[in-house]
Amino acid sequence: MSYLRFDKTQMANLEESLPKEILRSNRSGAYACTTLVDCNIRKYHGLLVVPIPELDDENHVLLSSLDATVIQHGAEFNLGVHQYQGGEFSPRGHKYIREFNSQKVPTTIYRVGGVVLKREIVFQHFENRLIIRYTLMEAHSETTLRLKPFLAFRSVREFTHENDRANRSYREVQNGIATSMYAGYPELCMQLDVENQFHYEPYWYRNLQYYKEIERGYSGTEDLYVPGYFEFNITKGQSVVFSAGLSEIDTKTLADLCEYEVEARTPRDNFYNTLVNAAHQFFTHRDGEDYVLAGYPWFKCRARDMFVSLPGLTLTNNEIDKYEKVMQTAEKAIHRFIKGEPLGVAIYEMEQPDVLLWAVWCIQQYGKLVGIKQCVKKYTGLVEDIMNWLLNDGHPGLELRPNGLIYAPGGMDKAITWMNSSVFGRPIVPRSGYIVEFNALWYNDLMFLAELYRQSKLDEKATELETLAKKTQESFIEVFLNEYGYLLDFVDGNMMSWEVRPNMVFPCAFDYSPLDAKQKKTILDFCTKELLTPKGLRSLSPKSGLYNPMYTGTQNQRDYAYHQGTAWPWLAGFYMEASLRVFGRSRVSFIERQLVGYEEELFYHCVGTIPELFDGNPPFHGRGAISFAMNVAEIMRVVKLIDKYNEY
Repeated sequence: MSYLRFDKTQMANLEESLPKEILRSNRSGAYACTTLVDCNIRKYHGLLVVPIPELDDENHVLLSSLDATVIQHGAEFNLGVHQYQGGEFSPRGHKYIREFNSQKVPTTIYRVGGVVLKREIVFQHFENRLIIRYTLMEAHSETTLRLKPFLAFRSVREFTHENDRANRSYREVQNGIATSMYAGYPELCMQLDVENQFHYEPYWYRNLQYYKEIERGYSGTEDLYVPGYFEFNITKGQSVVFSAGLSEIDTKTLADLCEYEVEARTPRDNFYNTLVNAAHQFFTHRDGEDYVLAGYPWFKCRARDMFVSLPGLTLTNNEIDKYEKVMQTAEKAIHRFIKGEPLGVAIYEMEQPDVLLWAVWCIQQYGKLVGIKQCVKKYTGLVEDIMNWLLNDGHPGLELRPNGLIYAPGGMDKAITWMNSSVFGRPIVPRSGYIVEFNALWYNDLMFLAELYRQSKLDEKATELETLAKKTQESFIEVFLNEYGYLLDFVDGNMMSWEVRPNMVFPCAFDYSPLDAKQKKTILDFCTKELLTPKGLRSLSPKSGLYNPMYTGTQNQRDYAYHQGTAWPWLAGFYMEASLRVFGRSRVSFIERQLVGYEEELFYHCVGTIPELFDGNPPFHGRGAISFAMNVAEIMRVVKLIDKYNEY
């Protein structure tokens, strides 16, 4: 029995199945994303969505969808599903679905009378190639299969519409065709591993509707171009493989390639293995460099997200090589940023003032999970370069003050923390001056570098840092801890934020904390009572007059709610780690119950992964990006923390 399985009653009900999405990706940055019933509901959806660096730094939808039609005795049964303007669905192929499962790859079982057809979707690991395998499991008479490709050739940020500029020509390749709709785009090669007939019938399908875009306040209709269709006979027990890629392939190799790619996938047969599978989808390799995407379908590699998520995505699963490869790329960016040079790699937002603080925390996790001696040998120089640069006020967005705290100016005018939503160029959550998580990271990082120095027998340097850290600790308590027992979110002169926000959980979770056990317990109590939900920590307490927990509506409406009450799973990762630190084994069963809320989410929103955020009020709907690296990473990290407690 498959772990991620949906039966015919669930699939036939579009109210239930249509909002559920699936995602597959490869290491080259390409992805396939649609719904369980293959009806696209976002402009980001498509079966072959690829980066085209010759055009821009966005992804582009080439193959939007592929309709399969079963033909028996002259009768045609279209298995596709499309929604058109006005909300009408045509065809309605979901009624033929008997089962969907995703144990290794997305697999759909269709039944049309006596015909049972299985379809499996997989990506080639390091090449932008989608592979779909059709297997005729049952048939009592001669069966023909027709495949009709819907083409877009556009950026994921745009829509395409019928026009006279589209190129309708194609050229024949082995068992298929190659075509490109517009200048600057590569050819899309569509091939099968069996002989077939391609029927050239160019046609524009008009006014397809993507309701998720309309919900988000955007235009939601486009036209798609169909050049014709492929048709071939298929017999009981036979498998036929379809390929869509940016280069031709020897079609005799397709069957073996498909089988290899399917078997290479991690089975999604339990909670943790499903998270591992989701984690693998964030890694990309381009131009010799390795990256972690912040999320799908619209995020790129963002520096803060990369450093927060990298330990959970790799080290918890003992994938040390992946960690080191990404850090090798990151190290180039860090050193070039410190020197004021162009980064030369595709990492965004490196200039944010807390990014290098998170980079040191990220390396600290390597020391904990791989070994401190290996960490000393591999990363002491990088940590030292970062910290010395910050100690000497090298960062334009940070100042080391005489009290040992770091000060971040300018947060009233632009967003400088992870709470980065803005409207009309102004931050929704202005945070400036002494920012609580910045200084918790600063104290932790000072002590970690001192630890590296101790390991290297550089005791004098270690003592110097520990002396500064002691001053930082005393000032941290004086500046942030208020008379009610929780931490101020930021302090800037006479201006301070008394709002109960989740950023105070970080000093409770870090290995080196300026807080004592009693202070941590009081802070965690506030987080539990006012911020904790089954889907993460709220970004703001419901007691606040600014509380806005529903992430819905237009872009501006969503931006106003983004960090004003919505719940974030990655924050709960630090909360659960802090709870284990403070309460030990007595909190293990509580944490296990919390994890149930995230396991449930694997069956909703985007199947097999965790979305970006959730509404802060029941029923806690998943919102935003359909798959978010920091959320997956932190839940994986907590699962492994729990395993360690259960070993004893």
